[in-house]
Amino acid sequence: MKNILRLVLVFCVTTTFCWSQESQKPAFQLVPLGVRGGIDESNLSSYLLAPINSSDFICLDAGTVYAGIEKAIANKVFDVPAFEVLQNYIKGYLISHAHLDHVSGLIITSPADASKTVYATKDCMQMMQNHYFNGETWANFGDEGPGFQIKKYHFQTLPLQKEIELTNTTMTVQAFKLSHVNPFESTAFLVRNDQDYVLYLGDTGPDLVEKSSDLKELWQAVAPLIKTKQLRAICIETSFPNEQSDQSLFGHLTPKWLMYEMNELRKLTSKKDMKGLKLIITHLKPPTESMEKIKEQLKAENVLELDLIFPEQGKRMEL
Repeated sequence: MKNILRLVLVFCVTTTFCWSQESQKPAFQLVPLGVRGGIDESNLSSYLLAPINSSDFICLDAGTVYAGIEKAIANKVFDVPAFEVLQNYIKGYLISHAHLDHVSGLIITSPADASKTVYATKDCMQMMQNHYFNGETWANFGDEGPGFQIKKYHFQTLPLQKEIELTNTTMTVQAFKLSHVNPFESTAFLVRNDQDYVLYLGDTGPDLVEKSSDLKELWQAVAPLIKTKQLRAICIETSFPNEQSDQSLFGHLTPKWLMYEMNELRKLTSKKDMKGLKLIITHLKPPTESMEKIKEQLKAENVLELDLIFPEQGKRMEL
């Protein structure tokens, strides 16, 4: 009987250890096509996300697309031509809001792109249709909206907080509202593959400045996933150093405000849960001096011991 109990104990310990080891294996790959905000049109917000062993990517925002693909090829992320990545590897686009630094790559590459789906919330989709894909400022490559509809893209409007399948991938998405100079809306995307998640936020200001509860509601939604270690990373902006006044944030975050929001998330989890959480810092705005200051201030204020990651254009990451 004692021998049987020992075997059961060994089996349980081994199984738990193996499960723990298995859970630490990368679940996603992330390829930044553009990482900055501001004036560098060759390096604006755009990230390819796919399951770890898949080339079925969704593009999170599309400020820079083709130039970013070429950069990734130069870094040996892809071993096929840029047109192959554009047309066949990118299965669709999740657009957080319709500001040009998040959609210009989508617009410019649309004539050379293949048929796929563009996902956005109602307000964002209407802005893209009315101001860009309208048959006047640019051809309407979609299947809705004004002008002659070329119907290359399927424009799919995302409901808030409802899980939607991402066509031609194994991933799903839930959209959450963000405030980007209240009442202008941006979007956060919670992407799931199997039991693992990545959270990507478009541009957002802190709740206290925006007089909003959008981030609070988002943190409440993802806190359980942090506790269970299912949330592999949060991609979130920090556009300005701390010297930027609240009146001049224009719906963005500073290191101080980012860490304030992370502490709000900590209140729903624990410091132990937050330790080591991958925080991918997006949308740093030039000049170089400001971007370096943002990095220094974030590291100095990282009392939660988050894993701060500063992505580089064209360099693949595993999450």
